[in-house]
Amino acid sequence: MTRILFFVAAGFAIWWFYRRFTADARKLQRQHKRKRREERNRAHGTLVKDEKTGEYRVRRPDEEAE
Repeated sequence: MTRILFFVAAGFAIWWFYRRFTADARKLQRQHKRKRREERNRAHGTLVKDEKTGEYRVRRPDEEAE
């Protein structure tokens, strides 16, 4: 019984670390693609439209692309 609990706990830990690793990898990939697009277009930032005011502003680095 102890072995079963150990393997279940180990399997859960491996699954959890794998999900975190792939999520971080996808996030870094999106950031890298966005940066490459901006460099290719010679942009210094990407504008996003504020839904409330209708004004455009430069997107913050921690903000997700739509």
